[in-house]
Amino acid sequence: MKKILTPTNYELIPLNDKTNVRFFTSIDPGSYVAPHWHDAVEIVYLLEGELKVIVGNDSRNLKAGQCAMVTPNQIHSTLCTSPNRAIVFQIPEAFMEKFIPHARNLCFSLQDPAASPVLQSKVELFKETLIKMQFLTDLQPDGAVLRFNSLLFETLFQLYHNFCTEAPKKDTVQHSRNLERLEPVLQYIASNYNRPISLEEISGVAILQPKYFCRFFKKCMGVTFLEYQNEIRLSKIYKDVTSTSDRISDILERHGFTNYKLFRRMFSERFHATPTEIRKHVSS
Repeated sequence: MKKILTPTNYELIPLNDKTNVRFFTSIDPGSYVAPHWHDAVEIVYLLEGELKVIVGNDSRNLKAGQCAMVTPNQIHSTLCTSPNRAIVFQIPEAFMEKFIPHARNLCFSLQDPAASPVLQSKVELFKETLIKMQFLTDLQPDGAVLRFNSLLFETLFQLYHNFCTEAPKKDTVQHSRNLERLEPVLQYIASNYNRPISLEEISGVAILQPKYFCRFFKKCMGVTFLEYQNEIRLSKIYKDVTSTSDRISDILERHGFTNYKLFRRMFSERFHATPTEIRKHVSS
């Protein structure tokens, strides 16, 4: 496996050397992935369970049998409060550019259920292709790579003809510049989330004045710097709550969440349960 890394890539994607994409069946016992982005179209086809997908200010709850698509460099997060199984498919922009004209100026989206029977038939055809690709990936019959790659190009054709629109070039360029400036900031937060980070410290990473940095961060991420740092802490805490038997107080201390009242409120708002209730639900 290799990784794609570009100036606007906050999440590193491990790519298959023989297909140049990432395709796998995810089995998630429960997780919260804080806001992030990557230089790839991301498709999630939920096979079992439920999954909340938040893209910008929009949120939707995927049910089994439904599909969601996130366009490259679009900030998004996911929340799985109970076990689910899904196909996850990520196609880098750099790969699409070889075959789709002006791929970096395109927005990819898919609504499931769709607004009309005709559009829904296109969605169903796309999901059928994903199931065929899953069979090849999971069972690896003879010639699997050859057939997978043929289906990969079928999905690219479907994406280009059925699920994309052109974005204004000016907006695309500015968005890329914003993400390029944000990338070292989010990397810095990810490395130091469990300790206090001052506004002066983090604005220095972005090479911006503190007041301008606050406006810039809120505009790009939809939350304040402090709120984002707490979201990172919550994602780490949720993982420990669901995968360890450590005391909640020890988990909070490990991840730098010192305000217990704020933690309880944020945890309840995000997961609609207490840590103890989440533990019982995951283990049942």
